[in-house]
Amino acid sequence: MSVLVVAVHPDDETLGAGGTLLKHLARGEEVHWLIVTAAKAPGVAASVYQQQKDQVERANTAYPFSSMTWAGLPATLLETLPLGDLIAPIEAAVKAVRPETVYLPNRSDVHSDHRVVFDACQAVFKAFYMRERGVRRVLMMEVASETEAAPPFAENAFLPNVYEDITEHLERKLEIMALYEAEVHPDPLPRSLSMLRAQARVRGAAVSVAYAEAFQLVREIR
Repeated sequence: MSVLVVAVHPDDETLGAGGTLLKHLARGEEVHWLIVTAAKAPGVAASVYQQQKDQVERANTAYPFSSMTWAGLPATLLETLPLGDLIAPIEAAVKAVRPETVYLPNRSDVHSDHRVVFDACQAVFKAFYMRERGVRRVLMMEVASETEAAPPFAENAFLPNVYEDITEHLERKLEIMALYEAEVHPDPLPRSLSMLRAQARVRGAAVSVAYAEAFQLVREIR
């Protein structure tokens, strides 16, 4: 089985699905990582991008992923680009790895980059494209500091209906998240390690396991 996780920014894959990805890897499945953006926007210091590159290299080794593709589009500026510029690297990654399962950003996350990437993904994962590209399951992730921060309106609700028991993998997820030292928040902010543990505990309690990650199913073909 092949899996693809679409991370809008480096660390989204760990925040949203780190335990689940480790679970896929423990089963001997291939997991592929597509990073859409890089810290290359105008005004961003070269040192920031270098730090990001170092963090990505450490995370890529820590999992480890079967492949990593970094599209390098400018972070925070995706809504200024033609949608085709986003569709192209996503489509290329899907054709290259033919994933059976795909993890995407949530459609209504507060960060505009997340929403734009989700829209681009919908062009790639139409039902008739899924079949020819080997994709059978598409899910949205819950990314701390993005998903829960969406405006509190019904149309923005993240409604989890798929849960993965990550009890055996939570500690490793937190270790990998700590590699993103520039992104981890101190308590009590939403990307703190204690919050991620608490979030996993809440999601686990919903399905009577110790720790879980929650997803919303977009489409599944059986």
